[in-house]
Parts: sequence; C-alpha cells; structure tokens
Amino acid sequence: MTTSINLNDVFRGSLARAHGHVTAAELRGPRFRRLFQDVYVPAHLPVTHELRCRAAALIVPREAVLTGRSAATVLGVELAKPYDPVEFVVPEAHRFGPIQGIHVRRTSVKSKESRPWNGIRIARPSRVALDLALRLSPRTVGWVRRLRIAVPDLDAFVRSGRVTVKQLRRAWRGRRNRGIRLARAALSLTDSRAESLPESELRVVLRVGGFDPEPQYSIVRNGREVARLDLALKETQTAIEYDGRWHRTRRNIRRDKARRRRLIAEGWTFVIVTAEKLATDYKKILEEVEQAQSRRASPDTSRRRMSRVFSARRASSSSGG
Repeated sequence: MTTSINLNDVFRGSLARAHGHVTAAELRGPRFRRLFQDVYVPAHLPVTHELRCRAAALIVPREAVLTGRSAATVLGVELAKPYDPVEFVVPEAHRFGPIQGIHVRRTSVKSKESRPWNGIRIARPSRVALDLALRLSPRTVGWVRRLRIAVPDLDAFVRSGRVTVKQLRRAWRGRRNRGIRLARAALSLTDSRAESLPESELRVVLRVGGFDPEPQYSIVRNGREVARLDLALKETQTAIEYDGRWHRTRRNIRRDKARRRRLIAEGWTFVIVTAEKLATDYKKILEEVEQAQSRRASPDTSRRRMSRVFSARRASSSSGG
C-alpha cells in the first residue's frame, strides 16, 4: 500500500483526512466519488476499469497480483467493463477480503510471473492468460460453459500479440493448478484469427458439437478478396455467421443480405446466429448447422464429425464437465 496522497487521482480517504486535506463531510459530498471502502476519486474523472484497478491497489496486500481480465485490460486488451470486479491472485499465506467489487483468488504465484505495478504487482502475459482460464475454478458452471467464457478471452489476448499459444504451452507445461485441465483444453481451442468475443464463443460451440470451422474464411476471386465469412465449413460450403447488434442498422442489414445472396448463388449455405440465440441452449445452434450439413455433406464427412463429437464428450466427462 502507498501513503502518497493526490486528491486529483485515487486516494485513501482515511489518510487524506488524517493529513488534513479533506473532511469526512467533503468525502460524502459531490466533490468526490467512492470507488471502494475508504478509496475515493474526484467525481469529474470518468470511471474506467484501469482507474478501479489503481484504486484497488491502494487497499490490497503488497503481495497481491493483478491478473485475469483486469490485468489484460490494463495491458490494453479490454476484457473488463468499468465496474466488473477487479481480479487479483494472492499467495495462500495471505488472507484478504472480502471487499465488494474485488475478486480475490488465493493460489501460489511465482515471483517471476509478475512485476511491480502501482505499489503492488501485475501478472506477466503468460500468467494473465493462465488466470483468464483459472478464474473459472472452482467449478460453478459446466465444462462447456467455462470453455465458452475462457476461449474468447484467450483468443483476444493472444490476438493482441502479447503472448503466443506456443509460449503458453511451454509456460503451462507441468503445472498442477486447480483447473489446469480446463485451461489446457481452452488453449487447444484458442485461435487468434477470431475478431470478436461472440465469434469465438460460437466457434467453441461448434467445436464442442464436433464441427471444425475455419475463422475469418476469405473467399478470393482473381487474386482479390470478395468476401470474408465469420466461420466456414469449407468441405460443404457452409457459413456460420454471428449477427450482433452492430449488424442491425439498416445499412448493415442491406449490405449483409446482398453479400449473402451473392454467395448463396455461388453455392454457399448460411446459418445466422444472433446474440439472443447464442445466449440460449447451444444445442439448437448445432441442430441448425447439422441440418445445413445434412443437405450438403457426404457420408464420410458425417462419420468424421460423429467421431469428433464422441471425442469431445469423452474430454468433457474425463475433465469433470
């Protein structure tokens, strides 16, 4: 913890009062905003997750390590929203919290896995990536649901260029953290080509269902890209695309319809997944893709898919899913 007081940034209210900078009444007034217990900031400053991370750093133990979505956001990969819990890991010997708005997980952390940051420590990229998956342990939801959360985070973090899948495989080799089997399964599904978190989640759904889609599939004519598909099953020319709220403007709807009509005329079949559909039972999505595939797939393709489905189920059950 730091004892410096700067009323133009995050500060400890008790210290500011003890040094005569503010009164208790001023802290309760409109000039300041309370972020955590005894931690304040000028009310005019916009609240970002990075600001709340720096605020939390004032009250956690010096041994605490900022990690997970919080550290990723500080490092420029915005996985945490402003008011999402600030994520820390703390060595087993240290007990801290609970404090509302701060999520603490007690686990072993090697000194080389973090570096100094704002009076505490921040995880290095390979540890940040590990905690993006380990933050889902102990298990509170099923195996598939956890993969749907972990893989998009890993996709985005790897896409940032701060770490590679190869580096993560090497760094995680031999680890015995609780949840490490899930982390390795998530890493095996990671693909930096994905361009959005929902697209990554949709790819996980398809992989769990036994399909093997290629992200951001480029269709090229005469050496020029004429279209790009979110996810493509090339063998059967089946495109699976995510339509989020961004797609629902009149201009984007017209553009997407024209593009899809052109590709349908060239033999492609489309399965469109909305945000609402992705949030519901994923098996319905798999049924739609299966129906599209059944009209196009050869018997050999179907047999290969069923083999992958059974493999995915065995992996799920063997890992506590």
